[in-house]
Amino acid sequence: MDRQTEQRQSKLFVNNMVESAIRIGLLVILLIFTYDIIKPFIIPVLWGSIIAVALLPLTKKLEHSLGGKRGLAATLVSLIGISLLVIPFVMVSGSIYEGVAHTTEVIQSGEIKIPGPTSKVADIPVVGDKLYSIWNLFATNMEKAIQQFLPEIKGFLGTVASILGGALTSLIMFIISLAIAGGFMAHAEKISGALETVAVRAVGKKAEQWANLMAATIRSVLLGVVGVAFIQAAIIGAAMFVFKVPAAGLLTLATLILCIAQLPALLIVAPVIFYVYSTGDGTSTTLFTIWALAGGLSDNILKPMLMGRGVDVPMPIILIGAIGGMLFAGIIGLFLGAIILAIWYELFLFWINYEEQTELSEDDAEATSESKTKAENS
Repeated sequence: MDRQTEQRQSKLFVNNMVESAIRIGLLVILLIFTYDIIKPFIIPVLWGSIIAVALLPLTKKLEHSLGGKRGLAATLVSLIGISLLVIPFVMVSGSIYEGVAHTTEVIQSGEIKIPGPTSKVADIPVVGDKLYSIWNLFATNMEKAIQQFLPEIKGFLGTVASILGGALTSLIMFIISLAIAGGFMAHAEKISGALETVAVRAVGKKAEQWANLMAATIRSVLLGVVGVAFIQAAIIGAAMFVFKVPAAGLLTLATLILCIAQLPALLIVAPVIFYVYSTGDGTSTTLFTIWALAGGLSDNILKPMLMGRGVDVPMPIILIGAIGGMLFAGIIGLFLGAIILAIWYELFLFWINYEEQTELSEDDAEATSESKTKAENS
């Protein structure tokens, strides 16, 4: 090979490299712009697809009752879901607003009165004396107490305002996601066919098994974790509203967050029971305690009923997913994080055990073939 040929090849190689770099750069720029455009819709669409997978069996049952009208069935399911979200949110928000407004009016009028603590409070081990002194200070000298704890009060009010703002944003996202889920359920067969084609191209013949596993995981976690959390929060919140516990709406929201994060609802219930026990009479305290404890412990009965068979996700996986999702996307991230991490956990286990399952199925096929051959020969 002469020198001129080497120079031409070198020049051609450089030109190809430069051209490839330019193409890749333009593609990266296009992907960045595309991501920026679709970024606001990623979470609603993702959440809508999860809801659609979980509620599709219900939609199909309703479709048979409506004479095969899939669109109408999907619309009704979406509207029912939106109603189940909006009505409790309005009630909780109204309770919080009324509580804040009433507290503001009382403070401005200077007529605020807090019942003093009983001797039972001081008898609590470790924290009883300090709790008694702080409670007694607020009951006897409100102005001094507010001045002493003003930084803590401001921080608490700021946290409450942030939680309410995040809750409103999440509610809007939920409504949008339910509307998207309705569209997905109405055209489930077409969408699933297109996704199956993409999945087969991406992961090969395992695509159908992976898709079935993901659907089972979504239904299991959505019902067994999120559904149970809603039921628990509804039971405990109803008790708080009936017995007129202060800040019942905010406490209900906190209970829902704890339950989704797989933390015990008793972290909220126990202090509230103590408050009712310290301020109420014996009969109301007993009724509230039974009601609240029943709600706090109801997950032990509900989870085995609602969790899907064969999908057993460890609690740390749900906890990490819920907390990480909340830090990433607010309240709606509680739901998404738990479900997405559960899906990855199940897919990881499936991937690990895939070769073993394949070998077992091959052995079964060989055994079946041998038995058929023996039967034919006999």
